Order: sequence, then structure tokens, then C-alpha cells
Amino acid sequence: MAAAASRAAAASTAAAPPASRPGTPGRTDGTSRAGGAPSRPGGRRDSRRPGDRTAPSGPRTPGGPRVDARRRAAERQPHRWFADQLVLTLSGRRPVHALLGHALPAAYDRLAELAPQAPLRPVGPYGRAPEPRVRDCGVYSPRRGVIEAFARITAGERVRALAFRLERGDDARWRCAALDIGPSTAVWSRTT
Repeated sequence: MAAAASRAAAASTAAAPPASRPGTPGRTDGTSRAGGAPSRPGGRRDSRRPGDRTAPSGPRTPGGPRVDARRRAAERQPHRWFADQLVLTLSGRRPVHALLGHALPAAYDRLAELAPQAPLRPVGPYGRAPEPRVRDCGVYSPRRGVIEAFARITAGERVRALAFRLERGDDARWRCAALDIGPSTAVWSRTT
């Protein structure tokens, strides 16, 4: 019995082989299996290389980078950009003259008429109502160089409609040619 105990004690005090580096199983000298070339430092991975199967470190967002890329692509579309700008102007967060070069005279006059009323201004006690934002934006193109679009504007549970027409000029820039907004703030509808 004493001999077995002394053998167990000797085995536990024997020098353990050095631990292998992460990413190079079974190797302790910093070389890879194939050609003897030094491997990357432990813990570093290049997610673009096909051989690396580990996920890149860092926080993950729900939906991942594809959702962000789709959102950025949608925001680059002219009808989406104009919808966002019109919401900012009609809610009182941006002055009308910010759209001076982006609207034709008739549309600018209509915008100048609507902006002082701020029809999309948040309505709530103590000014704590949610800011309006574009929930979605639909588009129809009756002919080349013309876009007729609508946007659903949400502020909390409330929904408004915004319709506008864009025309591409000779300089290849899109300009707002007409706009109309749904019912007044007294007639906001609740979504169900």
C-alpha cells in the first residue's frame, strides 16, 4: 500500500509536458504542422481566411452585419433619403431651407406652408412623446426618372402617411416635385 502511495506521489510531482499553444494542437515550439513555419500568435484568428473556423471576437448584434448592410443600402435610395428628410422638416427638427436645393419650387412652397404647423411634431405630455420616424417606404416608378413614394411615419403607436414625388433632373439629381401628408394630428390613428 505504501508503495502505491509513493508511486502516485511521484507521478503527481513529475514535470508535465509544456502546454501546447492555442490553434496549434500538439505543437509547443510555435511551428505549424505542415511546413515548420511559425504559426500566428495564440488567440488571434483571421475570420477572412477559409481555414479559420473560429468566430471573430467581439459583441454580436442581433441579425448580424447583413441587417446593417441592408439598412444602409435602403437609406442610400433616394426615396428613403427624402422620406427621412421630410420627416425631420415636418416634425420641426430641421429648418425648411435645409431642403432648398432638394425640392422644386411648387414642392418647396408646399413644404414652407406645412412646416410652421409641424404636422409631425410629437404630441404628448411634457414633450416626452417618441420622435417620429420612417417605419417603411414604398415606391412606384411610372416612368424613367420619376419616383412616386409613400412612407408610413410612426411615433410610438401612432401612424401617419406621407406621399411625395421625386423627379430626376438633367444633372442626375433627385428633387422633390410634390408632397402630401395624411390627416391632421387630431386624426392620428392607433395601430392594432
